[in-house]
Amino acid sequence: MREARFRDHFWSTDLTSTVGYDSIIQHLNDGRKNCKEFEDFLKERAIIEEKYGKELINLSKKKPCGQTELNTLKRSLDVFKQQIDNVGQGHIQLAQTLREEAKKMEDFREKQKLHRKKIELIMEAIHKNRNLQYKKTMEAKRLYEQRCRDKDEAEQAVHRNANLVTQKQQEKLFLKLAQTKSALEDSDRSYQQSVTTLEKIREEWQKEHIKACEFFETQECERINYFRNALWLHVNQLSQDCVQNDEKYEEIRKSLEMCSIEKDIDFYVNLRKTGSLAPAPVVYENYYNTQRNATAVRSPVPVAISRRGPLPTPTSAPGEPDYATVDGYSLIHH
Repeated sequence: MREARFRDHFWSTDLTSTVGYDSIIQHLNDGRKNCKEFEDFLKERAIIEEKYGKELINLSKKKPCGQTELNTLKRSLDVFKQQIDNVGQGHIQLAQTLREEAKKMEDFREKQKLHRKKIELIMEAIHKNRNLQYKKTMEAKRLYEQRCRDKDEAEQAVHRNANLVTQKQQEKLFLKLAQTKSALEDSDRSYQQSVTTLEKIREEWQKEHIKACEFFETQECERINYFRNALWLHVNQLSQDCVQNDEKYEEIRKSLEMCSIEKDIDFYVNLRKTGSLAPAPVVYENYYNTQRNATAVRSPVPVAISRRGPLPTPTSAPGEPDYATVDGYSLIHH
């Protein structure tokens, strides 16, 4: 249970002072400024989140990342890039949420400002009326005190000159005394009326001051509660974003668990294999040994040769050269 209340602790013994009221107004203005700062913080955070989200999306879509991988690891990389894209989308959505929360804070500030303005206008009018009446009362008091002094001086003049002046002079002294008494009575009535009016205004101001203190205290409680809840909600949103991101990362981990080194190796071998025979060893060959080996290869070896029958003796047709044979060769005679 709270014990400290605005209505009990923001007064001043000086009737015309507004020090207590001014202190409350300053505190409310500071609170409004603090809400505005948090509102701006949310807007700036939204810009950062949106920029980060867009850069993540661009990174996942445009930056190569294991693009020549095969089989299960390729599928894991596809999941990885898709989930990074999803993380980026999540940051963009968070940015929009933060902007909405900033707008709510702005609406709350403006609503409180509008309601407060009504009370402030009432209090400003009461303060002005109170101070004006106080000034009139102090002027009436000053005039009343002056009339009291004038009456006292007139009485003293009558007593001092009772046996020293003529009848006519005494009449003037008595006339002046009567005039000062009459003026005193008028100033006294005016002074009393001013005091009465000031008291009514003071009572009215006091009631309105108490009402204003209670209203401002209620507003401040609402502001603190709203600000605290807004901070709490903001942190929850950030936590939720982290949880959602971790769920996306978990999808990547699950995909990586399905990645098989053996399957990827087998897949590559079957896809890109070039043959299963390795080249024969390269041996040293001595040049001279090679030549001797070549001569040995050319040595006579009985080879079965098929024999054809003797060539026929060519005959010459009329008008053609004559042929002759010598040792089996044909000669042409021209």
